[in-house]
Amino acid sequence: MTITTRASFMSARLCTLVLGTAVFAVAMASAHGQTSYPVKPIRLLVPFPPGGGTDMIARSVAQKITEKTSWNIVVDNRPGAGGNLGVDAAAKAAPDGYTLVMGQTSNLAINPALYKKLPYDPLKDLTPVALVSSSPVLMVSGTGTPFNSIAEVFKVARAKPDVVTVGYAGNGTVAHLAVTQVEQATGVKLRHIPYKGIAQAITDLSGGQIDLFVGSIPSLIGQVRNEKLHPLMVTSKLRAGQLPATPTMAESGSKDFEAITWFGILAPAGTPEAIVEKLNSAINSALSEPDVAERLRSEGGDVLGGSAEAFGKLMQAEVPRWAKIVKDSGASLN
Repeated sequence: MTITTRASFMSARLCTLVLGTAVFAVAMASAHGQTSYPVKPIRLLVPFPPGGGTDMIARSVAQKITEKTSWNIVVDNRPGAGGNLGVDAAAKAAPDGYTLVMGQTSNLAINPALYKKLPYDPLKDLTPVALVSSSPVLMVSGTGTPFNSIAEVFKVARAKPDVVTVGYAGNGTVAHLAVTQVEQATGVKLRHIPYKGIAQAITDLSGGQIDLFVGSIPSLIGQVRNEKLHPLMVTSKLRAGQLPATPTMAESGSKDFEAITWFGILAPAGTPEAIVEKLNSAINSALSEPDVAERLRSEGGDVLGGSAEAFGKLMQAEVPRWAKIVKDSGASLN
């Protein structure tokens, strides 16, 4: 009886030692994996075509991180469905830190309310890593149009509702919803002319086919500087650094008006916290470099950065806020 009991005890002890060794080995391997991250290239998905504002921001940050850390970050453009394809690819990727996405207001905060069937939930399927930058939208007129100030636009639009035409690149975009907010804040009624892209819209604006256009500062500032377009108003609470003479909507009587596009890097939900922290540190370090900050500001953006937690809180607030704006606008896409 004693021999049997002793044998059972020794067997149980041996099992405990073996199990403990295995658990320790797994823990050490996991810790080593996190401290040595990354050990292979990181893909940064950009859900829009090359050459646009989102692509420029992503490449500027990726290049600087590579210079400072020697990490291999590959920018991978995945355009389509208003940015949904690229974000969905990131949401469904392995949560190992090797697939990231440059998200923005449209595909993270607006599209959940705009599209009837969205293949991802930005609050559940993605992990915020770090905010990168933000930019207001800009209303411009052509140099041959009669509008030289936003006050003139409102005066004519009040006297002749649904006559002043305003273009923007796509239904449900920040620009479209910003126009809707302007109408609600001022009581004016503009005639909306949605375009599939900015090129034809600017051609029509220059030719006098439309009166106004609303778009991102990075996409318009070059022609503003060349005096081919006249800036009328920005939709941020403060004046844009690259357009200090251009008034805000707040200065036109709408005190709390704000409609901005923010950009941030996210990872799939479930990405280890240690990896998120390492990525966040690298992104903030890149944004602190003068040449990166100047590049983003020169395109009309403001450098943000900050913690992953702060980015998460922003998304929690922005998703319901934009959902109400989308609902009020009546915009909807399949």
